[in-house]
Amino acid sequence: MEELKKGGIFTISDMSNVRINIGEVVEEEEEWEPMGPHPMPRIATLRDWDFKILNRYKPFYAPVCDMCCLCTYGKCDLTGNKKGACGIRMDAQQARIVLLACLVGCSAHCGHGRHLLHDMINKFGRDVPIDFGPEVDIEAPLTRLVCGIKPKTIGDYDRVFSYIEEQIVQLADALHTGQEGSYMDFESKALHMGMLDSLNKEAADVIQIACYKLPSGFPGDGPDVPLVDVGIGTINTNNAVIIVIGHNVPPAADIGVYLTENGLDDKVELGGICCTSIDTTRVYHKAKIVSALGRQLRVLRAGIADVVVTDEQCIRADVLELCQRVHSPMIATNDKAMHGLVDRTDDDPDKIVDDLVSGRVPGVIILEPDQVGEVAVRTALEMDKKRRSLKFILSDDEFNYYVNDCILCGGCTLACPNGLPIGEANKSAAAGNIKPLADLFDICVGCGRCEQVCKKHIPIVDVMTKAAYPQLKEEKGRMRIGRGPIWDSEIRKVGAPLVLGTIPGIIAPIGCGNYPNGTEDAWLIVKEFAERNYIVTLTGCMAIDCALWKDKDGKTIYETHHGGFGGGGVLNIGSCVSNAHIHDAAIKVASIFAGRPLRGNYEEIADYILSRVGACGVAWGAMSQKAASIATGFNRLGVPAVVGPHGVKYRRAFMSRPDIKEDWKLIDASDGSDVYVEPGPQDLLVACETVEEALPMMAKLCFRPSDTDRGRSIKLTHYIDLSQKYLSTYPPDWHLFVRVASDLPLATRDVLLKKLEDEQDWKIDWKKKKIEAGPIRGYNPSFNPTNLERLIRGKK
Repeated sequence: MEELKKGGIFTISDMSNVRINIGEVVEEEEEWEPMGPHPMPRIATLRDWDFKILNRYKPFYAPVCDMCCLCTYGKCDLTGNKKGACGIRMDAQQARIVLLACLVGCSAHCGHGRHLLHDMINKFGRDVPIDFGPEVDIEAPLTRLVCGIKPKTIGDYDRVFSYIEEQIVQLADALHTGQEGSYMDFESKALHMGMLDSLNKEAADVIQIACYKLPSGFPGDGPDVPLVDVGIGTINTNNAVIIVIGHNVPPAADIGVYLTENGLDDKVELGGICCTSIDTTRVYHKAKIVSALGRQLRVLRAGIADVVVTDEQCIRADVLELCQRVHSPMIATNDKAMHGLVDRTDDDPDKIVDDLVSGRVPGVIILEPDQVGEVAVRTALEMDKKRRSLKFILSDDEFNYYVNDCILCGGCTLACPNGLPIGEANKSAAAGNIKPLADLFDICVGCGRCEQVCKKHIPIVDVMTKAAYPQLKEEKGRMRIGRGPIWDSEIRKVGAPLVLGTIPGIIAPIGCGNYPNGTEDAWLIVKEFAERNYIVTLTGCMAIDCALWKDKDGKTIYETHHGGFGGGGVLNIGSCVSNAHIHDAAIKVASIFAGRPLRGNYEEIADYILSRVGACGVAWGAMSQKAASIATGFNRLGVPAVVGPHGVKYRRAFMSRPDIKEDWKLIDASDGSDVYVEPGPQDLLVACETVEEALPMMAKLCFRPSDTDRGRSIKLTHYIDLSQKYLSTYPPDWHLFVRVASDLPLATRDVLLKKLEDEQDWKIDWKKKKIEAGPIRGYNPSFNPTNLERLIRGKK
């Protein structure tokens, strides 16, 4: 190569052997806020914060199995504190399994988000602006907090997903046999994975909001989003019916576009199961929500769908078999769930439709979302004609045969996760009373395990559906479509009441339909707290299931309560990925109300939320690994969570010891002094056996050291009242949360003071109605609680 210098400029005369590599060009980001201490934290970056959490809320393990079977050294028996062949002990092995569950859950949301970003860039380009309107200035709090990035276009999320994916690989590496041996470090890694999962969810929802113009911060959004139909009975089976299942909305969105552009809205019903159904209603307002995840098996077996379209996550592994049973062609649209079908993405739509309608193939794969709408709609219209004469609900004679054929062996009850008395209900039905069998429909979690063990091969799911069919045809609820982010203006109004405790807290029902006692419990949780002026924010299956129940006037909980982020509000935030906006609301309280720096400042914001923001998540029907990673993400941010009895199968809880004074030492950031506080929140992750136990627990987990005496009085009122209402007793630890007499509810103050004197040996000055001795500390309105020494403003 010959270089020639001409007037100070070098030119290249021969390029034949030159290779020029240009790396990623990153535009210098505007200095919208000074960078905090921890942008894009790695595994060890926030370890000190994790250990602060873990030393107060110590992991409690409930092994499902005493063996480790993950490598070829094993099986290894870890009982009695024995070591495995690699040197691992039981506590570390349980924490390792928790990390593995969080890995699966986090990877599912990351895969969803990355897949969505790829499809949206392919369809709309990289430069789709992230503009959520005049009411949302902080559009992506988690992205700002964790990554230090203020995203302007969807293309900015390439960097975010690259960071997440690298961290997932590093965390997966820690699971390797013969490596990490500390349960505390495994738990720290799980907390890190949970934080990444929270970021995944926000990224996915921000991208789809930006591209599909979903509700955000424009006029008509927020509290004023429209209502949609929910329930099996809302589907008009006189039309062709398409059922979409999963979590990734682009294929369903294309179906809605095709219906609209071709004037077929009134001829084809588009309904959905699980989170795709929620997101579809955010795009196509004529869509209907058929059911949550727990009823997927029964909806498919009922033969409602002329075509079933699946994408990813929360799809039954036997979905193709179920579709074939009722002659419903299936279209798989995601490479993570292909079910052995043939990829027909590039084929002529006419040929695909002909193959599906003729029955030559049971289903196809179409991986290009914009090609799904035409094939699904045309196939549904043709299949509707063919399937109309078919009957999928049992006849009266078939029903009577099966209930009389039951031999009451009890195998079905033993196999059932909820121990349902199926045999007894069959016996009642055989005697002419079908109500006990019909009542099981809602309590059933829809797993189908009962049928696998039935010695008489009774199709128990079909029998149960037949018994409940009259009520299913009338199952029609109403719920708000997913509203997405909480408005900044709403945070400004409620920030102070939340931190001071006069709004008693945020209750966030999320998660799957694996309830211990049916969907009524989901409705009851929402109803109780909304009526007590808590803010109730819902996502996913619980948002759907609570809409199935009505009051005496025929109104659902969404119709009787406003949709604003304020006391008494009932908000459908959206699908599972949308529950990142619940994290975001707590983050915004710290940022907007308290003025805490946001950018790359995770530890300080989490410390603020743990000490000041009364919020509690509840995954009453936790089912998938995503629920594990979602709850763990809430926990790292300082938000406790309650799970139902099936949640113990995640093997771990985060529970405190209120009796250990040193565990409850905080710092007063005003002067650096040590302050011993009440156990608030008392636990970070706890399972409850019944909803009656869970309701007061949720109220208790909203206590915070920053509560004013008026706020504490309100919180104590609800904690005590819920315990008396549902458990018929005072909570055994209510006195732990009393600091001064003014903390006690005014209406019952004398009674409670007397109980403190008689039962806890506290000294009471009855003339002044004052507590003289007993509480951990008096109420100090200037107390500035923190766990972080670096936030001390004065000298210690």
